[in-house]
Amino acid sequence: MSGKTPSAGPKFSKVGTVWRVITPQVVLRNTVTDADGDTANLTFQVYTTNADGTPKAQVDLDGPGQHGVLVSPYVASGGLAKVPVPYGKLKPGVLYKFRTSAFDGSLYETTWSPWADFRIEPYVKFPAAQTSSTIDSDAQEIIELNRTDPGPALPTFAASGAVKRQAAKPLTCGREDAKGRRLCIELSPPTAESEKRAKARAEAQHKAEAAKARKAGKSPAAAAAAAAVAPAVELVDWCWDKPVGKDYINRTEACLKNIGSGTLAFFDADDAQIGFAEFDFEQRIKAYPNKGASGSNFAEFDQAIAIVPVSIDQALKGVTMKWNVGSTCGSCVTSNVKWTDGQANNAGPTAYWDVDGTTPPYGDRWGRVTTQWNGTGKETIDLGWSVTATVDASNTASATADFGTSGIKEVRELAPRCDDYLKPSAPGCVLPFFKPTWTLDTNLYPAAGAYYWYMQQVMPDHAGSKRWDSLMHYLGPDTPVKNSAGNPWNSDNSRNVVCGTNSSWSVHPSDASVGSVDCDEYAMASTHESGGYPKSVNLVTSGTKCAQLFTDKMGDGSANFGILADTRAATNGPSGTERCGRAAIPSVQNQKAFSGFPAPTWRMLDGDGFFVTLPGFEHCTSTATTCTWRKIG
Repeated sequence: MSGKTPSAGPKFSKVGTVWRVITPQVVLRNTVTDADGDTANLTFQVYTTNADGTPKAQVDLDGPGQHGVLVSPYVASGGLAKVPVPYGKLKPGVLYKFRTSAFDGSLYETTWSPWADFRIEPYVKFPAAQTSSTIDSDAQEIIELNRTDPGPALPTFAASGAVKRQAAKPLTCGREDAKGRRLCIELSPPTAESEKRAKARAEAQHKAEAAKARKAGKSPAAAAAAAAVAPAVELVDWCWDKPVGKDYINRTEACLKNIGSGTLAFFDADDAQIGFAEFDFEQRIKAYPNKGASGSNFAEFDQAIAIVPVSIDQALKGVTMKWNVGSTCGSCVTSNVKWTDGQANNAGPTAYWDVDGTTPPYGDRWGRVTTQWNGTGKETIDLGWSVTATVDASNTASATADFGTSGIKEVRELAPRCDDYLKPSAPGCVLPFFKPTWTLDTNLYPAAGAYYWYMQQVMPDHAGSKRWDSLMHYLGPDTPVKNSAGNPWNSDNSRNVVCGTNSSWSVHPSDASVGSVDCDEYAMASTHESGGYPKSVNLVTSGTKCAQLFTDKMGDGSANFGILADTRAATNGPSGTERCGRAAIPSVQNQKAFSGFPAPTWRMLDGDGFFVTLPGFEHCTSTATTCTWRKIG
């Protein structure tokens, strides 16, 4: 007789009362027993269902056969009888019921087993590709930055992000002058007062620009737009109104607004204070990813400092600030510092404030230096900064404040990198600490996005996933790894392992509406995480070791498609432990989903890290149920 626990798979798991099947090549099974202990088989009968879940119409499983059923081989009494349903007989997304009846070679069972419900459910479900999209694949978010070597005014961070050394506020003094007087400077982190001052300056800038636009007859909307534009003196146009107390970075720009303030104190020979001054400091870095961006014929990066006086005692008579910019560059030419006021007007050869009453003492001073790199190959350039102050009240007294460096050697978060490897975009420089994000256009390439989402969830290293903070690493033209011809290893070499002619990949049957398909691998062949890259943590000997998947049409009356398991070789589908994937997805999507990667402005070289985000799928967190795409934009 038939068992009372019919099941459907793979993977033979239930969601509620329904067996969730991950492939259209369904396997149906049930136990069978015989009173005499003889072998027996089972007849399997499948029905579609009504809205209330009752049987509706029998599904023809055997084609030219007479009864529309499938019959299992004979098994020993108490054994598990099963039948594979040929592809095309059952459709994804449809609720089916099946039951079994036993036969021992002479007698048919006169009753049927209990019904079992099952549905073929894809890992991910999505519509046909959209015809247009507003997704910007290479759009980047500015991130906040913790400096690993910010100087003594701020905490020092280890490579892990933990505080390595608490902030100190030393009073740094220079040598005594001929009269025994000393000039000292004390750095302090941003305070509520300095943050308030910076906010007031930004608001004043907004109002001034809006007023200027209104006076010129601009409309209210145009005046508001003018107020949002960075002042001409600003090197990094998004930085000027960012909150003080934090540092920020993207791939080409850094905005340092966490340097703090400096108190300049002048003491006589008896250590009595003669006078003091207070200044707020900020810095900027801007790298140009190609020579056209900088306007020069070289790779270039620029740096700027903003020094804003808060107060200056008359006893100092005048204050001069010198910005000291250090560099380890072996192939660079760095200009002298050019000083301007807050309106980008020339402010002379130094940052100087005269307090004899003839010149307003509280104007901003902005210093800028240009560094041009004329090297070959690539070079990462460590930087360091300090300011040296002098006062007119003394001929020789000075004090220097240390602003730290571009970062400890393990991190180097503010160290520009210049190269000439990427010939189409000419020599250029970037800040490689910033890890860009490729946002896959899942409106145009939903099958690719669905497949990549699945692989990010199940791969042990979750390659490319922001959720797990797991970077992918670019296979660049400067890779030291060689192929069999002695040339740099490239993406074609990696792809050949996973999806190439010798990788034993073949097209899985699918609905005609899917169209032509290609083998698409994840992680991508252009990354160190590819299963074909020789030094990959995910290295496999063949694409047969990867998770096998394919795209098919849903049969539930919708216009949707799904990513399903290809069980032709791995009969239970992906185990969820595979270190790579290969899937049949529409050819156009395979060829175009990453066609713009990496963006030229990223200037990616070998080993550079990046993330892959998949809008429309990021709301899903588990492969145990079907992830359904949501339109973005």
